[in-house]
Amino acid sequence: MKTRNRFVLPVMFLFLSAASFAQQVKTDYDRSANFAQYKTYSWQKVDTRDPLWEGRIKSAVDQALTAKGWTQVPSGGDVSLVAMETTKNQQSLNTFYNGFGGGWRWGGFGDSTTTVDNYKVGTLLLDMFDTQSKKLLWRGSASDTLSNKSDKNIKNLDKGVQKMLKDFPPGATKK
Repeated sequence: MKTRNRFVLPVMFLFLSAASFAQQVKTDYDRSANFAQYKTYSWQKVDTRDPLWEGRIKSAVDQALTAKGWTQVPSGGDVSLVAMETTKNQQSLNTFYNGFGGGWRWGGFGDSTTTVDNYKVGTLLLDMFDTQSKKLLWRGSASDTLSNKSDKNIKNLDKGVQKMLKDFPPGATKK
């Protein structure tokens, strides 16, 4: 029984850790907006600390919107896009009990060890405004744990934008 616990507990920990770091995507939109009237868009602003990410963000969004039948124009599009990238430091606490009865359930005298994991979370916020009225039409955000590998972060950006715009435009009929 103790041998089995030694293998099961680490596997469960890895599974739960991976789930806690999963990409989070949220969207919301103006329920009174008629998205069928919008066909073109222009970039208003991309706010990021790293200039390399400006082009990456634009490229990911452009690709997703083009697939939805929207056309980018240099200025004066039906919709103006604003994107903002942020990063923040996060911590997770992980407590492990040895195999000698520790923990609340058995009431034994086992030892526990708590470790702190530090990691960075990146968030992309994408807003769409009606160019004429300046009214916010749609907002999406995607957050994920950042890697030290640029290629992995670019892949996560593309995946996040695809998830964010999966059901865009709102109210569109499914084929």
